[in-house]
Order: sequence, then C-alpha cells, then structure tokens
Amino acid sequence: MRALIQRVSSARATVNDAVTGEIGNGLVVFVCAMKGDTEKESEWLAHKIVNLRIFRGDADRMNRSLVDVGGSALIVSQFTLAAETKGNRPGFSTAAPPDEGKRLYENFSANVSTLGVAVANGVFGADMWVELATTVL
Repeated sequence: MRALIQRVSSARATVNDAVTGEIGNGLVVFVCAMKGDTEKESEWLAHKIVNLRIFRGDADRMNRSLVDVGGSALIVSQFTLAAETKGNRPGFSTAAPPDEGKRLYENFSANVSTLGVAVANGVFGADMWVELATTVL
C-alpha cells in the first residue's frame, strides 16, 4: 500500500455537495492499495502512520504522534498514487483492482480506528473535493 500524508488543522471530503468526512487537527491520508497487497500491509501502514512522530511537542521538536496529540484522520482513496509515469501518459496497472482496493481501503480505515484514532472517510472511487487547511502544528 502507498500513502501520502498531510498534517492539517482541519480537512473535509465532499462528494456531490455532501460532506462525507470532516476532521479538525490531524492527518489527511491519501491511500492506494497496490496489486498483491494484503491485510498485512494495511495493518502495517496503519500502525506506521498512527505512530509517526510528526507533530510538535516539547522544545518545538517533532516528537509526538497522531495518538499523542489526540488528532483525527481523514482517509481518502487515491488510486493515482500507483501512477507509473515513464512517459507522458501515466499508467495505473500496478494499482489493486477496484474490489480489492476498496476492501483494503476499508481495512486500513478500520485499522487506524482500532489504534485509537477518530476516522472520517471519503467515498471510495468517487470524484471528491478534498479541502484542507494547515497551520504550524
């Protein structure tokens, strides 16, 4: 699985003018399941992201995790993280098939939640509008 994370002070995902997920302080996690990924990769990635020490703590050092700061996660499916960009037209053949991708996306969200983080979601496979605001966190 691949993920792109962004620290945020707030974020939300909208589909067809309806908010599907919204958070305050925390992380936006764009996630993509790759061919051959299993629940094992999903669990590992969830644990890794939740425990990354990327939030400021004492002496203005980045030494606190998402759990430490009581942050939330907005998890959004993003198949373009599988892009192969050798030429001018990206290919996505390394992404997991949609049914498998959705299952692993949902599994990843459940794993993050199980690790004590409040989770909000986008809609798998939908065209989403993702808004995020960042400040010095």
